[in-house]
Amino acid sequence: MLNPIIRQLITFMQPFRIRVLIALLLATATIGSSIALMMTSAWLISTAGLQLGITSLGVAPVGVRLFGISRAVFRYLERLVSHDVTFRLLAVLRVWFYTRIEPLSPAQLRAFSSGDLMSRVVSDIEELQNLYLRVIAPPIVAIIITIFTGVAFAFIDPMAALVLVIFMVAAGTLLPLFTWWAGRVIGAQLIRARALLNTHMVDSVQGLADSLAYGYTRSRTQTLHDINTDLTTHERQMARLDGVQGGLSVLMVNLAAFCVLLVAIGRVEGVLLATLVLGTIAAFEAITPLALSTQHLGKEMTAAERVFDVIETTTAVDDPTEAQTIPSRPLHLQLHEVSFRYAPTEPRIFDDFSLNVPPGTRLAVMGESGTGKSSLVNVLLRFWDYETGSVTIGGVDLKTIGHEDIRRTFGVMTQRTHLFNTTIRENISIARDGASEDDVIAVANRA
Repeated sequence: MLNPIIRQLITFMQPFRIRVLIALLLATATIGSSIALMMTSAWLISTAGLQLGITSLGVAPVGVRLFGISRAVFRYLERLVSHDVTFRLLAVLRVWFYTRIEPLSPAQLRAFSSGDLMSRVVSDIEELQNLYLRVIAPPIVAIIITIFTGVAFAFIDPMAALVLVIFMVAAGTLLPLFTWWAGRVIGAQLIRARALLNTHMVDSVQGLADSLAYGYTRSRTQTLHDINTDLTTHERQMARLDGVQGGLSVLMVNLAAFCVLLVAIGRVEGVLLATLVLGTIAAFEAITPLALSTQHLGKEMTAAERVFDVIETTTAVDDPTEAQTIPSRPLHLQLHEVSFRYAPTEPRIFDDFSLNVPPGTRLAVMGESGTGKSSLVNVLLRFWDYETGSVTIGGVDLKTIGHEDIRRTFGVMTQRTHLFNTTIRENISIARDGASEDDVIAVANRA
C-alpha cells in the first residue's frame, strides 16, 4: 500500500499522464534498442569469425545500424519528454505549495522562520522533482524489460532465460532493499542538515547588520561552520553508499553474465554464446537504477514530509461557513471590550479594549513599542482571533465576514514595506488590479 504522501504526490502527475506514458515507452524502447544492438553485434562478430561468406550475415549489419541509431534517438527523445514532465511537475508543486500557504495567516506560519520557509519552498520542492525520474519510472521500465528480455532469451534457451530472470529479479529487489535500508536514515539526515544550513544562511544574511552591530559575527560563523561540517559528513556517507551500491551492481551484472554463459555452454550454438552474455549485460541497464532509486527514497520522503508539515498546519482563524458581506461604504468601525493574546499561556496584549470610529473620522492610536498597536491591526485583519468582546464593521460582526472581504476593506502600510523584485509600476499596482498607467502615475505623484 502506497504511503499517503507518495499517493498525494503521484496525483500531481495526472495532468501529464500522456507525457508520462510516452516517456515510459521511450525509456523502454531505449533499453530495448541497446539490448538488441548488443545481441545483434555479438552474433554478427561471432558469425563473421567463422568466415562463411557475406551471405551468411544476412540483415544483421543493417540491424546493427538500425539499433545503434534508434538507441540514440530514443534516448534523446526520452530525456526530452521525461525532463519536460519533471519541470512541469516542479512548476505545479511550487504553485500548489504557494496556494496552500498563501491563505495561512502569520499565526500559522509563526512556527517557521523565513529561512526555514525558504528552504522548504526551494530545496525541498526541488528535491521532489526527482520523484518521477528516480522513484516511479525505473521500477516500471525494469519490469517491462525483464519480461521482454526473458521472453527473447527463451527462444534461444529457456534455461538461460530462467537464470537471467532470476538474477534480474534478485538484483531488482535485494539490492534496492539493502540500499533503502542503508540510505533511508542518511538521506533523511542529509535533507534536514541541508535545510538547517539554508535556514541559518538566510537568517544570517537578513540579520547581518544586527550581527555586526552586536559583535555576533564570530559566533554566527562558527554555527554555520558546525552545520556545514555535519552536512558534509552526511554527504560523505551518502557518497560511500553510492560507491558500495555501484560495486554491488557491477558484481551482480558480471555474476549474471557468468552464470548465463555457464548454463548455455553445451546447450546452444557457439555463435549464440556471446549474444546471450552481452544481452545479459545490456538488460541490466534497466535494473541498476533501482538501487539508486531506493537509496534516495529517504531524501524524497523527508523533503515531502517537510513540505506537508507547512500546508497541514492547523488553521488558527477559520473562514466562516456562511460569510456575510460588508455593507457599502461609509463604514462604522466599533470594538467593544475586546481582549486578545497570542497564546493561552501568554499575557493579554489588551483587555476590555473599546474603540469607536464613526464614518469619515480619523483616529490615531499611539503608544510605546509593545503596547498592542500592531496587534490591533492583526485582530482587525483576522490574522489572529480575539478572545472576548465584539468587533463590528458597518454593523456586521467581524467573525462572520470572509477573510478576503476583510482584507479588501482594510488598507495597511507597515513599517516593514516589501518591494517585489519587479518594476515600480507592478509594485504600485498590487493594491488595485487592472490599474491604468495614468492611475499609477497619479498615485506615484501624490506619494
